[in-house]
Amino acid sequence: MNAQDLTLFGSIWAHWLSWTILIPVLGALAIAIVPKDRHTLMKGIALVVSLIVFVMGIAIWFSFDPDTAAFQMTESMRWIPGIGASYLVGIDGMSMILVVLTAFLTPIALLGTWTSVTEKMKGYTASILMLEAGMIGVFVARDLFLFYIFWEAMLIPMYLLIGVWGGPRRIYAAVKFILYTLVGSFLMLIAILALYFLHGKLTGVYTFDLAAFEQIAIPFGAQTWLFLAFTFAFCIKVPLWPFHTWLPDAHVEAPTFGSVILAGVLLKMGTYGLLRFSLPLFPVAATLAVPYLATLSIIGITYGGLVAWVQKDIKSLVAYSSVAHLGFVVLGIFTFRAEGLSGSMLQMVNHGLSTGALFILVGYIYQRRHTRQIDDFGGLAKVMPIYAAILLVVAFSSAGLPGLNGFVGEFLILIAAFQVSPWMAIPAIPGIIIAALYLLRLLRGVIWGPLDKEENKVLKDLNLREILTMVPLLVLIVMIGIFPKPFLRPLEPVAAKIEKRMNSVRQPVRYVIETPSPGDPESRDTVPADETAAPEATPAESDEPNSAEMVT
Repeated sequence: MNAQDLTLFGSIWAHWLSWTILIPVLGALAIAIVPKDRHTLMKGIALVVSLIVFVMGIAIWFSFDPDTAAFQMTESMRWIPGIGASYLVGIDGMSMILVVLTAFLTPIALLGTWTSVTEKMKGYTASILMLEAGMIGVFVARDLFLFYIFWEAMLIPMYLLIGVWGGPRRIYAAVKFILYTLVGSFLMLIAILALYFLHGKLTGVYTFDLAAFEQIAIPFGAQTWLFLAFTFAFCIKVPLWPFHTWLPDAHVEAPTFGSVILAGVLLKMGTYGLLRFSLPLFPVAATLAVPYLATLSIIGITYGGLVAWVQKDIKSLVAYSSVAHLGFVVLGIFTFRAEGLSGSMLQMVNHGLSTGALFILVGYIYQRRHTRQIDDFGGLAKVMPIYAAILLVVAFSSAGLPGLNGFVGEFLILIAAFQVSPWMAIPAIPGIIIAALYLLRLLRGVIWGPLDKEENKVLKDLNLREILTMVPLLVLIVMIGIFPKPFLRPLEPVAAKIEKRMNSVRQPVRYVIETPSPGDPESRDTVPADETAAPEATPAESDEPNSAEMVT
């Protein structure tokens, strides 16, 4: 390799994150010019492009330094200087692992649903690639204006996937999905603009840079309202009880690919937002909100499990199980303990793998029987032994069986919850038992029992493509369960940083505002400490320079 080649590679590597976003967009544009009757070519382009992005994700994983919470692979350029918006991207351990999860699940979901969609292939495959670009953009954006653009942009392809290629009630589900999300997005936009103007007022610098916002001490009253706006938007996306009602409809009506990506990646954007924005920007308000959000999490864990237990549609059962599992993730976040935070981040990945695998497996038998009712099956282990074995492992991983991935995250979350208060952990424990009950009911109804329906006796076991689709998921499910350290290592510095940030406001301190000089036109009234006593946020430690000044 000559010097010119090295220079070219270095230039590409310097913009590696941008290429992970741009390549799917270019792939979608390539599909747009393919003749509409070339379905196989369109699917081939989508698969090849998603595999390229996956290889790039692997390169990110192995080049990432897991021992620091600093943002890496950063790119920055002026975008809209008139309003202070920049193209600013970068990854820390949490962003990195979610980018890799997105890059991994997209080709897996596409390969696993290769024959499930046969109409309007141009729009279907283009939507898949545009969705991948939007999801990666959300996880790497460090400018809030850019983040919001990606946050809204990814809604369009998911709306189309549900509304065009979904089930009989697809329009209802798609509209419900978009309306719920847009309500939260509208409140988040107001909060972003409020932060923007507040930062400008305090420092004289108008910017959307996340790191700059972390450097200002936001007044307690403003923190409360901004925290509520951001957190409401993220709780809808999780979805946390009682904001969950859009999820079962979206899952049941979406095509299998949509269900896999919705469960595997999109729901994680809510918990990611809580960790990236709600806690670091508004630590005082977040601390005061712990009892309420912990309560909602515990209700979600129990409610989601109980409702999943009585479902007759397999897809609906898996959808409600997501409400329960993500309740554990939110519970771990609001422990503010490094163990709970690491466990929550890892559980985002675990849920994406296990639930994504479940939806693919549901898609396999739906294509064979065109029904998802548990009562229509039974005894499939006799005619589909490979399918039964894979479903057994995936169901046990979702139930949190020791030795599989789900156990590690839930164990860390419960340990942290016990450290905070036994009464924060004890009410969540029955959720684990309930999960085992509804998953055992699923296994009993689908693969065990008598093979007493004629339609099931002629079902064929998984073919080579379907088996190869499941193998990477199974490998990761077992690997994380047995040896989680490589996956926890990049998350631990981020968790420690957030814990330190939250611990800085555990003990109430008084606002310190200097008495204004007589005649000073810029003076502010002194705030009596005994009238507005509230813990004040301390500026977050930054691993890199910021344009914002410290405000005390």
